[in-house]
Amino acid sequence: MKLLSITALALLLISSAHAAESASQRFLKKAIEGNHAEVKMGQLAQQNGQSDDVKKYGQMLTNDHSAANEKAMDAAKSVGVAPPDGPSAKQKSDYDKMSKLNGAKFDQEFARHMVADHQKDIAEYKKAAKQTGPAGEYAKAQIPVLQQHLDTAKSLTSQKMSGR
Repeated sequence: MKLLSITALALLLISSAHAAESASQRFLKKAIEGNHAEVKMGQLAQQNGQSDDVKKYGQMLTNDHSAANEKAMDAAKSVGVAPPDGPSAKQKSDYDKMSKLNGAKFDQEFARHMVADHQKDIAEYKKAAKQTGPAGEYAKAQIPVLQQHLDTAKSLTSQKMSGR
C-alpha cells in the first residue's frame, strides 16, 4: 500500500511538472513555430505575389519574424525550452495550400490568411504578456509589431489587387 501511495505521489508530481511545462514554455514553443511559419509565408509572398504591396509585406514578415524568432529562442533557452526548428504541422499545411496559388488569387488568399492569423496571434500574445519573466517580456515587445502586420494585412484585403 505504501508503494502505491509513493507511486501515486510520483505520478502527481510528474503531472504537475508537466502542467508546469508552463504556459510560458508552451507559449514560447508556439511563438517560435509561428515565427518560422511567418518567415516561410513571407518568402512565399515575395515569390508568388502579384502586387508590389504583397511582395513588400512578405519582405516585412520575413525580416520582422526572423528578428522576433531570435528573441523568442533566447527567451525559450532561458526557461529551459528546446526551441522547435520549424512550423507546426497545421502551419506547414497552410503553407502547402498557399504555395499552389499565385498572382491575384495568391494575393487575395494570402492577405485574408494574414489577417486571421495575426488576429489570433495578437490575442495569444496579449494573454502571454500578462506573465512575468522572459515569455511575458517577449510577448509584450512583439505586440506592436504584430499589430502593424495586422493593420497592413487588413489594408491589403481592402485594396484591389493589381500589379501595382
